[in-house]
Amino acid sequence: MTRAKLAAALSLLLSLQAQGADIALYPTGPDQDSAFLRFINAADQPLQILAENSRANLRLEGRNAVSDYLSVPASKPIKGTLERGGKSQPLDIQVLAGEFATVIALPDSAEGMRPVVIREQPEDFNSLRASLAFINADAACPRAGLRASRLNAELFKDVASASVQRRAINPVSLSVQLVCAQTNVGAPLDLGQLKAGERYSVVLLPGANGPYLLLATDVLAH
Repeated sequence: MTRAKLAAALSLLLSLQAQGADIALYPTGPDQDSAFLRFINAADQPLQILAENSRANLRLEGRNAVSDYLSVPASKPIKGTLERGGKSQPLDIQVLAGEFATVIALPDSAEGMRPVVIREQPEDFNSLRASLAFINADAACPRAGLRASRLNAELFKDVASASVQRRAINPVSLSVQLVCAQTNVGAPLDLGQLKAGERYSVVLLPGANGPYLLLATDVLAH
């Protein structure tokens, strides 16, 4: 089964609607009656997301470490299990109307994984510009930020752990540099050509060799 079909099957069993192919995230602006949920695997081993009382599952690994956003019923329990490396964690989350929630399965030496939830209610839709978010999921990077590496221009600053900032940006080709406590860390990440009217997330994750950046395009799985 393809990743898109797995996502649709999982969302259906979570009392969601499954319809077609991926589309850009709310191209006409956010629907305040909808809620959205996605998952990120922040480890080398595959992550399985299983819906409660079902055999349906979503597998995230390698280049497919980030799921698309699943449309979920607002303010209702979404239950299941996260499994990785022979260990599991329960999933029990509610997403508010108009909210976009991201569950990041971070590595944890004792428990196997540590889920962190990032919540966002974006209101900055502009069809003429791209929308870029910076998510800090690494507590070891204080005062996290991003700079446009070629221009050395500050895009985000002082983003606390387990939080997100978002801004509109011109649809340009962009490379970003991670900054921790006003010091450049690691190599720049090339985001490629950003497109007007589309949304992107740069996610800061902890790694065995230090913090690293992951780019995700924010799209809905229908």
